Amino acid sequence: MSKAKISTRWNVTARVLAAILGGYAAAYAATAFLSVYLPLVRSDRVVFASLSCFAVYTFAIIYAFAVRSALRAWLVLAGVTALMALAACLPSDFGVRP
Repeated sequence: MSKAKISTRWNVTARVLAAILGGYAAAYAATAFLSVYLPLVRSDRVVFASLSCFAVYTFAIIYAFAVRSALRAWLVLAGVTALMALAACLPSDFGVRP
């Protein structure tokens, strides 16, 4: 196999994994984040957050294939996931959680 074919296969594989794994993690973190910070009744927050995770997952999949490089897709998805997960897990002692 030529080097170009191996590089292309690696790029596609990395993007597919970023879309599936990174998208799932981002959707999970977005659900947790929205479940904590939306200004609704608790049951409505959870339902809205659970339904909106499908849009987040779809956006993450589209983003993974639209971005210029697979590394950038991984870094952005990991960064967004980490920020939302950390914000969702902040203790209420800091006064940022409702």
